[in-house]
Amino acid sequence: MTHDIQSELPIGVFDSGVGGLTVLKAIREALPAENLIYLGDTARLPYGTKSPASIERYATQAAAKLQAQGIKLLVVACNTASAVALDALREAMAPLRVVGVVEPGAAAAARAQPGGRHLVLATEATVRLGAYRKAIAACDPQAVVREHACEMLVSLAEEGWSHGDIARAIVQRYLDESDGHNPDTIILGCTHFPLLRDTIQDVADEGVILVDSASTTADVVREALRADGMLRGGGEPGSLRLLATDGATRFARVGGQFLGHDLSYSDVELVDL
Repeated sequence: MTHDIQSELPIGVFDSGVGGLTVLKAIREALPAENLIYLGDTARLPYGTKSPASIERYATQAAAKLQAQGIKLLVVACNTASAVALDALREAMAPLRVVGVVEPGAAAAARAQPGGRHLVLATEATVRLGAYRKAIAACDPQAVVREHACEMLVSLAEEGWSHGDIARAIVQRYLDESDGHNPDTIILGCTHFPLLRDTIQDVADEGVILVDSASTTADVVREALRADGMLRGGGEPGSLRLLATDGATRFARVGGQFLGHDLSYSDVELVDL
């Protein structure tokens, strides 16, 4: 297959649910000409409650489904799957490039404040795995990292309550619980949390840098495609396909908030893995 033909292939993105749509949105904004295909494994969410063996199996099946559609790069838009299954996916998908969301966010934080104090807001599963702590330590051994589980922020994002007094109060409570850490950066370590970026930035101490793993992952994807000579040319906007393993109606309702425009259940294709 020539590079010209390969460049027309879509970028594949998957998550256990709709949260990875924030990563998809960031990629669309950074690379509007690219064709994209997204798979939400909604029948088996959340991955974070599953065993590492199950997470690796589910992630591998989702990745294989996207590979069968014909993709030029895979984005693992799930913090849990990135923490548990990235090495296995890279081995299974080789020579296809596989990009996770943890490494780009960790590297961006380390660049923003070398030797700094980093607060990671994430889900219980990501905190339990210590994914960002390990990734930041690999980039910057002098860094100090605290990971804090913020499960209610997931619900706020999915209900569309990203702004207002309720969102501010809950964000404030979580940041108060980490009082004393005095972070230089706050890392949005869950793909739902970019929806709350403005509220978190407003509540955080002045001067704290917010690191968004969605936008940093989009930067890595752009550079990887550029390095491989596989950026899609032309001025036409790329296409988008949305796949889910269950619940097309809920996927459309919640997913529209993450993408920033309305979706219908007919926009979502149901597939089996």
